[in-house]
Order: sequence, then structure tokens, then C-alpha cells
Amino acid sequence: MALEDDALNLSPREAVPAAQSVRSQKRRWKPALLLVVILVFGGVVVTKFLSSAIDYYCNVDEVGVRSGCEGTRRLRVQGAVDEGSLKKASGMTIFSMSFNKKTLDVQYDGDPGGVFQECIPVVAHGRMVNGVFLSDRIEVKHSNAYSTKNKDRIDKAEAAACSLPKL
Repeated sequence: MALEDDALNLSPREAVPAAQSVRSQKRRWKPALLLVVILVFGGVVVTKFLSSAIDYYCNVDEVGVRSGCEGTRRLRVQGAVDEGSLKKASGMTIFSMSFNKKTLDVQYDGDPGGVFQECIPVVAHGRMVNGVFLSDRIEVKHSNAYSTKNKDRIDKAEAAACSLPKL
């Protein structure tokens, strides 16, 4: 059987039509666009987390005085709940806390619960607004881990808590 001239075509193939090329380029952009969206979203989440995680730790006597303890930023303030200052009204817990003979009025939205009471050291998280510390979280000294890491702070707070003579 003899081969015809058309049986074996060794000429170059035709170029891919333009429509197919555009579709493949669009397919390549979709994963890249998705990756960019995920990275931007991740960056926003990390930034939000880090900005809320930075609460400066201050004693009552350092609020508005020490660098980092300005009343304009979110703070964690440590002090002892003053005896006779604890009041509850309209779902709020209102008390004053002291450290080194300085006092700070605190309003907490809710009931701190647990072992929260007068004359114990606490850490209140929140912001200063019009001279009152508006707290959204209260920590009460209750674990040996905290006591071990912050023994000097606790000793000072406990020594001052409710031990001052009444005038």
C-alpha cells in the first residue's frame, strides 16, 4: 500500500484560538485573587487581635502619670477594692480601688462573680472616661501561678487593702 502525500502531515499546528488563551489567563488570576483576599483578611484579623491584646499594665497610682498609662488608651489597672465602696445598681458593679494611697472609681458592666469582694487585689481591664474607669473585664487574684509571678505587687496590694486606719 502506497502512502499518499496527505497521509503524513508534518506541517506546524495552528495557533490556539484567542478565546481559549483568554480563558486560561482568567483561570490563572482567580487563585491569585483569592490568595490576595485571604492575605488581606488575615492581616486585618491579626492587626485587630494585636491592637486589642495590647493593654498596658498599671497600678492605680500610675494612671495618667506614668508613660503608657495615659487615660486615652486601653489599660489593665491593678489595685485593691476599697472597703465599703462596693455597690451594685442597674446591672453595673461600682466600686473604688486603691494602690499607694491613690484611689480610682471603677464601673463594671455586669457582676464580676466568683471570689470578687472588698479588700482583695483585682485587675480591671478598660478605659478612663470622664474620670471613671469603665471596665469590661475583672481579674481576681486566685491562683498560685499569678502569685508566684507577681509576688511583690500582691504583697503591696494586700498590705494596703483595708488595713489603713479609718479617720
